[in-house]
Amino acid sequence: MSGDGATVTSADIARMAGVGRAAVSNWRRRYEDFPEPVGGTPTSPTFALKDVEAWLLGQGKVEELPLAERVWQQIRTAADDLRLGEVVAEAAELLRGVGKPRSVPRPAWTLLQQYAAEQGAEEASRFLLDRYADVHSRRLAETPIELAQFMAKLAGPDVGTVLDPACGLGVLLATMNGTEHAYGQESDPALARLAQTRLSLAGVDGAIRTGDSLRQDAWPGVTVDAVVCHPPFNERNWGYEELASDPRWEYGLPPKSESELAWVQHALAHLRPGGVAVMLMPEIAANRRSGRRIRSNLMRRGAVQAVIGLPPKMAPGTGLPVHIWVLRRPVGDGRTPSRVLMSTAEPATFDAVVERWRHFREDPDRVLDVPGETRTVPIIDLIDEDIDISPARHVGVADATAGDYPAFRTDFLSRLERLAALMPEVSPSRPRDVPMMPLTELERTGALTVQQSGRYDVDGTGEFVLEAGHLFAGGPATNRTRPENRIAILPGDVVVATRDREVAVRVVDEAGLLLGPRLTLLRPDPERLDPYFLAGFVRSSPAPAGGTQPGLTRFDSRRAQVPRLPLDDQRRYGEAFRNLFAFEAELRGANGSGQVAAASVLLGLTTGALNPGSPS
Repeated sequence: MSGDGATVTSADIARMAGVGRAAVSNWRRRYEDFPEPVGGTPTSPTFALKDVEAWLLGQGKVEELPLAERVWQQIRTAADDLRLGEVVAEAAELLRGVGKPRSVPRPAWTLLQQYAAEQGAEEASRFLLDRYADVHSRRLAETPIELAQFMAKLAGPDVGTVLDPACGLGVLLATMNGTEHAYGQESDPALARLAQTRLSLAGVDGAIRTGDSLRQDAWPGVTVDAVVCHPPFNERNWGYEELASDPRWEYGLPPKSESELAWVQHALAHLRPGGVAVMLMPEIAANRRSGRRIRSNLMRRGAVQAVIGLPPKMAPGTGLPVHIWVLRRPVGDGRTPSRVLMSTAEPATFDAVVERWRHFREDPDRVLDVPGETRTVPIIDLIDEDIDISPARHVGVADATAGDYPAFRTDFLSRLERLAALMPEVSPSRPRDVPMMPLTELERTGALTVQQSGRYDVDGTGEFVLEAGHLFAGGPATNRTRPENRIAILPGDVVVATRDREVAVRVVDEAGLLLGPRLTLLRPDPERLDPYFLAGFVRSSPAPAGGTQPGLTRFDSRRAQVPRLPLDDQRRYGEAFRNLFAFEAELRGANGSGQVAAASVLLGLTTGALNPGSPS
């Protein structure tokens, strides 16, 4: 049995019994003798390990407790979450014959030796690494192995030396089999030690040093064939002030909000001429306005060779899409590639993308266009006002095939049916004078609250942000930022954006959104003001021309008015406006569906895959 001080969570109990967490919750409800919590919180309680062991054995839930679980619980007992990495790192080093037990308790070391005798020292080490990563999955943001292998293939088969300046647990470096030497750096000393163990397990010769790579480079003067890196995203405190004159900023001083561009230039500084860096980057880094100058310089110098878009949830810690940037250190012979490879990829197409990348690397001026998948884009086309290097913007849409036309036709016709059903039912009436009420008066009387957001960066983490583009295009919020000092949108709020002389509105019906830059939030008192009634009349308000941001202007609530009507009448108008907004949304979808169907017919008729006239 375990020591008196050991505690376990519901997730731990589930692993011990080989069941899901829902089963543990069910046991707590059904069995009066289930052990009471001894710590934790009401939503995340902890239980005494010895009591849980006795209960599981007494109830016959397990015949005996798995040795691996007993090892892990003893390891966890030795330290709190902040020091757990140190204990796990020491245990893994002991299994490699390095050092002596200091933080690892004797009972834990005894059990670990027993487990290693049964399963092998390497398997025991892998178990410790995997379990530690699992426990700290929200904090570590480790690169999934499938994605790491993809990045390693993009780096190339002929990599002699490789560096990861933010190596975490060493997953990326461990995939670089066949390299002569790997260099790593990690700011967390415990993670650096664990990464060293991972390299040893993978048979990769290398060394991991501790420290902040941007502030204190542990490998000064070292140049390598390849850099592979999944840097921290959206760091604000990356050293902007003290590193302003750093020689690494060959392509421009990274803005304070663009830590990723600091990591990109750090990687390039460690490459030999012609060396390749493969960087996992947040999608926003490809088009954020503050990074335009550096992206432009990278393009002009031929440093960016490929940008590969990945689907949402491919990277841990964010549900948003991410990109892979493949960069090359200019050789200095004066020859700059004329094109950049743009591609989209998912696990099923990783190998195909790698093959296209290899062909492109052999001939960087090669023209390639696979609509919807891959395209080589002339650099001159990318150096515009935005310097937007997002693959989705450049690879286009996959060609509509003639064989898909029946499905496209069915989709379009079904949308037409929905459009007919959504057409608002209104009737003619004589114009009448209705007294109008300015929004300023509604605000003064408490029927309405008006809030406006300033300009700020969307950094890819935290809550979803509703932005002007989502209002005008009718799409869902896709970007994220941290909620500190941001305006939270509540269900029933009306959000307003203005662009040139156009006004876009949305009545928000979901929770968890933040107000995007330069938008206005109108929060009506539902007992006095119907939100759709408000949105409909605001939509017809005049929008000022001009503004400090191209195309986007500030909504002036002083110029907007709504009729002074009883709440019941407001709701009748509100229902009509709600139907109108739904009709417009379906109309946008029908337009896109119709265009795809038309492209399919054109392709089919011109290739002979379709014949004129009705189908037989």
